[in-house]
Amino acid sequence: MQDGLHLPTALLVATVFVALQAWLWLRRRRVARGFLSEADRITYETLRTGAQAGRHLREGLTEDNATKAARHLRLMLGGSALALCDTQGLLVWTGHGEHHGDRAFDHAGRVLTTGDVVVLGRRDLPCDRPECDVRAGVVAPIVVEDRVIGTLAAYSDRPSAGLARATEQVATWVSGQLELGELDRERTRAMEAELRSLRAQISPHFIYNSLGAIASFVRTDPDRARELLLEFADFTRYALRRGGTFTTLADELRNVERYLVLEQARFGERLQVNLLVAPEVLTVAVPYLAVQPLVENAVRHGLADKVGTGTVTITATDRGDLAEISVEDDGAGSDPEDVRRALDGETGGDGSGESVGLGNVDARLRRVYGDDHGLVVETAPGLGTRVSFRVPKYAPGVHPST
Repeated sequence: MQDGLHLPTALLVATVFVALQAWLWLRRRRVARGFLSEADRITYETLRTGAQAGRHLREGLTEDNATKAARHLRLMLGGSALALCDTQGLLVWTGHGEHHGDRAFDHAGRVLTTGDVVVLGRRDLPCDRPECDVRAGVVAPIVVEDRVIGTLAAYSDRPSAGLARATEQVATWVSGQLELGELDRERTRAMEAELRSLRAQISPHFIYNSLGAIASFVRTDPDRARELLLEFADFTRYALRRGGTFTTLADELRNVERYLVLEQARFGERLQVNLLVAPEVLTVAVPYLAVQPLVENAVRHGLADKVGTGTVTITATDRGDLAEISVEDDGAGSDPEDVRRALDGETGGDGSGESVGLGNVDARLRRVYGDDHGLVVETAPGLGTRVSFRVPKYAPGVHPST
């Protein structure tokens, strides 16, 4: 199942407060040319400022990211100054009154300990500079996974109930952005672990049989043996490569062709292959090693035990804003209940790698694109198998590695 995202309801409230602050800030300004109304301008400014801050916050609460996000957060809140702290110290102070920066972590101390919002007055911000407009402040916790990992402080020239509420809600929004970033990193780590698992499942039988087929041509057809050895080297180099969780469909299908060339060297004319690909989908980004395991299942579990010739058909079709990839064989087929267990990641009782291959690919597709983009398997004993999936031609954050 795809990882769910359950952010606090307060995050929605925070968004409302951010919009309200933007409206208060802009209501006296002249509507710029190109906007139909002041509401349009408010929406644009709020989304633009929030997006700029959120882009940096999702990368984690570090000094560099906090520095980049702080000026946008101050724009969202207004006030004289803004400070961000983590559990170790001050990350950034932006705005007026920098001479108060050395006290910012002291202001954060009680919030880091209790998780409560703290309101600061003149006694907390002593200053002998008449021109200083840092006279009051609000410090709110930044919470990720029920842990206070930092604080957001907004300062002004006088106490303000509105600033207190807005600071608390923007801190909640910041927490949400950091939590989303952590979920993205967890997703990436999970996908990398799944890829390591899939690489570990590259069939030893396939490697042994490929090398055996190559060896059989060494004396009878040295040129063929040399070509097969190069295909084997390219296949393993691609399958065991490091870095990048996405590739183009063209590269994935090229590796599938290498695999099939090696299998045809073993099966001979018993294995027939049809490849039907729409050129316009070749540049679509797909998860790395998303197609080859499906083809391997078609050969190993669909055709290996079949008497006579077997056919594997690989199709890539343009479906508007989607690309559909399918792998079909006319082999022995499977029990649908066995397929269900394979997709659930349960190890097959025969010790085969089918469940790892199908379950791994299905999990990665759902993790990246959502549950509507998992594998669709059509099969029955004696009727062959068709496995297909659809991916968006363009999806945020999905880019082939270079």
